[in-house]
Amino acid sequence: MQDKHLFEYAVIRVMPRVEREEFINVGIIMYCAKLKYLNAAFKVFPERLVALNCQLELDTIERNLDAIVTICKGGKAAGPIGMLDLAGRFRWLTATRSTVVQCSKVHPGFCVDAEETLNKLMAELVL
Repeated sequence: MQDKHLFEYAVIRVMPRVEREEFINVGIIMYCAKLKYLNAAFKVFPERLVALNCQLELDTIERNLDAIVTICKGGKAAGPIGMLDLAGRFRWLTATRSTVVQCSKVHPGFCVDAEETLNKLMAELVL
């Protein structure tokens, strides 16, 4: 029998007009300490976002989402936050913000294969 490992995840949301508190789920950040795993995946559907704000700068949104993936990978390319350990980077990424790109509360679960679980969460919550 395969061991199940505790993981945590947050849904990445784009809130085109923060004051209206309407959002579109665009990705997942997932962290599993036991498997030393931190990764993010996202998919932007421009038509969904511009339906909430036709003046939204989609290029800026994509750059911010790319930055999340880069920080998950860590290292110097991710700047000072990229030098933190996995848990520190996950906590920083999922901290409460009142910006256009933000995360849901953190949710727990159990997984065997972290990458497979990330893909399932994407399919269920974003795609």
